Amino acid sequence: MSLTNRNSSQHGLNPVHISANLEVSPNVYVISWKRGNSFTPGQVVKISLNLNDAPRIYSICSGNKEEEISVLYNVKSDGALTPHLSALKKGDKIYVSDPYGSFSCDESPACWISTGTGIAPFHSMIQSGNTKNKILLHGASYANQFYFSEYLHRELGDNYIRCCSREKVSGDLDSQGKKEGAKGVRFPGRVTDYLSTVGELPEAYKYYLCGQALMVVEVRDLLIQKGVPYDRIYAEIFF
Repeated sequence: MSLTNRNSSQHGLNPVHISANLEVSPNVYVISWKRGNSFTPGQVVKISLNLNDAPRIYSICSGNKEEEISVLYNVKSDGALTPHLSALKKGDKIYVSDPYGSFSCDESPACWISTGTGIAPFHSMIQSGNTKNKILLHGASYANQFYFSEYLHRELGDNYIRCCSREKVSGDLDSQGKKEGAKGVRFPGRVTDYLSTVGELPEAYKYYLCGQALMVVEVRDLLIQKGVPYDRIYAEIFF
């Protein structure tokens, strides 16, 4: 995610020992450590390997009633942090900040829209019990990039919609090009393609976007074109 200020020692980083660092998909990991503070689902933490390097910011993906905080991250081969982070094992030390941020969702009806590891804050919200009147669109190129899909389908049912842009969907599709599957509704295309196929969007809903900047901008513009007021759109951008 995004880069923070250069001197991590000035930003409240504290040492923790990781309890797990599991590869959940090729080059995608969930790292966990014992929770020391309460947090609001949707918030983020800074992570660094030491106090000399600039920390990076990651959304929390665990629920706020769990004993551990977890973060979902993908390894970037040219990254300053993630290749080293992925090599860590249980008991190794990292430096983390207290949770912070304002990307949160109340119990109002909402549509959550994410791509890739942008699913993290919504997974945290669902694990914290916020599932009533929620629709989740998750975009990815391939099926193995729908992280936590079995859990998300179990909690949201048909309100969990996977938009897969590069892997062919087999079998019969309904009139909107969607297919029912073991892990929720699956649509053959990007989240913007899916949103373009639906009619009027619910006026009472709020819309939460989390992913890379291009997706956020494209979806935001599409929502506005379809009549969603700008002040009902909330975004968290990954870099």
